[in-house]
Amino acid sequence: MKVKQNMKYLLTISLCSMMDSVCLKPHTFPDVFNDIYSCQMMGYNKAIDKIEEIGIDKVNEFKIYTTFSCKPFNTI
Repeated sequence: MKVKQNMKYLLTISLCSMMDSVCLKPHTFPDVFNDIYSCQMMGYNKAIDKIEEIGIDKVNEFKIYTTFSCKPFNTI
């Protein structure tokens, strides 16, 4: 009998500075996503929220940008 595996995704976001060419330690959210679409949509939304939270002055001063990834894992 074949066991069906379900793919799930975890969202990880990093904040980086172009000035220093460094990134803070990545943050992985506790939410588990059932599909990559949902994970990516949340990634874009969280990235926007973080940039807005930091604010235009700091983002421009330190050349801050975000990156995110949706890392897959199998569940049984």
